[in-house]
Amino acid sequence: MAKKILIVEDEDLIAKVLAIRLEGLGYKVVTAFDGEEGLAAAKKEKPDLAILDIGIPKIDGNTLCELIKTDPATKGVRVIMLTGKRLMGDMEQAFSNGADFYINKPYDWARFMERVKQLIG
Repeated sequence: MAKKILIVEDEDLIAKVLAIRLEGLGYKVVTAFDGEEGLAAAKKEKPDLAILDIGIPKIDGNTLCELIKTDPATKGVRVIMLTGKRLMGDMEQAFSNGADFYINKPYDWARFMERVKQLIG
């Protein structure tokens, strides 16, 4: 059965490119465009991995990460923060909220896929 990945990204083009590339590698992809949609999708879809942007509307990515990691129904979901935010405090906040990896945009596809494979195969 294909591993499921949730992408929560408010930039449509980035979400589409990620989805196309990941689906091309055999992953099932679900996309949400704000934190509320992302939280609902995480609870409904039970993804193996969530790729979260920090600067998303309604519920920011760090808060969403914490909500996913503290809910018994979704606490096993692995999380990659994929963001343009480059401040050390942003990275520390992401890890304290339970993120498994933190990757800056623009990202190197090969390095990104190494992280995905490390987390979910």
